[in-house]
Amino acid sequence: MSEHPFHPRSGGRRNVLRWATAASVLSPAAWFGGRDAWAQAPALPQLRIAFQKGTINLALLKLTAVLEKRLPSTTVTWVEFPAGPQILEALSVGSVDLGATGDSPPVFAQAAGKDLVYVGAEPPKPDSSAILVKPDAPLRSLADLKGRRVAFQKGSSAHFLTVQALAKAGLQWSDIQPVYLAPADARAAFERGSVDAWAIWDPYYAAAEIDGQVRVLATSRGLTNNNTFYLATRALAGQEAVLRQILAALVDTDRYVQQNRQEAAKRFADFAGLGLATVLRVLERRQPSPVAPLTAALVAEQQRVADAFAELKLIPRPIRVADALPAGQAARLALVSPR
Repeated sequence: MSEHPFHPRSGGRRNVLRWATAASVLSPAAWFGGRDAWAQAPALPQLRIAFQKGTINLALLKLTAVLEKRLPSTTVTWVEFPAGPQILEALSVGSVDLGATGDSPPVFAQAAGKDLVYVGAEPPKPDSSAILVKPDAPLRSLADLKGRRVAFQKGSSAHFLTVQALAKAGLQWSDIQPVYLAPADARAAFERGSVDAWAIWDPYYAAAEIDGQVRVLATSRGLTNNNTFYLATRALAGQEAVLRQILAALVDTDRYVQQNRQEAAKRFADFAGLGLATVLRVLERRQPSPVAPLTAALVAEQQRVADAFAELKLIPRPIRVADALPAGQAARLALVSPR
């Protein structure tokens, strides 16, 4: 089986540059066709965007108001959520139109019959999530998780990280006691010793690390790619001119982050209520993250995430990830139904 072209073992920074090149070649206009419709800002009365603290591009897109300039006739509303599962629940009931999550929330949502559409992805961030333990904990390897209480947000990227960590250690899912908690509650449980380990992503990971009260048992590097996906309602996915503007604005925002790291870090820290050291730590392990369309390889990787959850019966039914692509994209990527 060929390795995903952006897998952490398959070329590191070289492949991030390849991703960035692909993102520039496949500009938001090119994803959907010609540029004529893009030249004129589309009319959309309201756009509701869900974000979480870890989605830096979306948070800074809000702060810079770049999207509002691109969509002057649209009222853009921003809604913060603690994690991806809550974002996709809001998306599925029509409370928001667009959001970004890790790899697992779309799998759980699709398996639950929620109607959502993948409209873009950022490059992998394999160093931006980890399984944490106390500095003096006796756990020294992933195998030591056996019989332990592990906290994480159910249906989040940390859920899949835990699945992969156990598989690498030769453990069964039944070998641990999962404790399903949102990030803030999980940290509280971890600090008071109610759980033995905590699987979490940035900036929560960085904040705990900076505080010095944790030890990293393992990062997601070599376990998961920790991908970030942008998902939309089917109605917004059909608004190609609007999506062109949103995705182009996200690419612009990432460029701003890369070119003005200190300024971007200060703005994000003030907005999110985080220490500047925490945000700088997040940015240290976050490589350039321009949004690009999903490739066939990335869809296949996401299918492996879905299949892993289905095999463990952690989702109610197997799913076909390609069914949640925009109309016609599966055919363009030559994706076929599984046997």
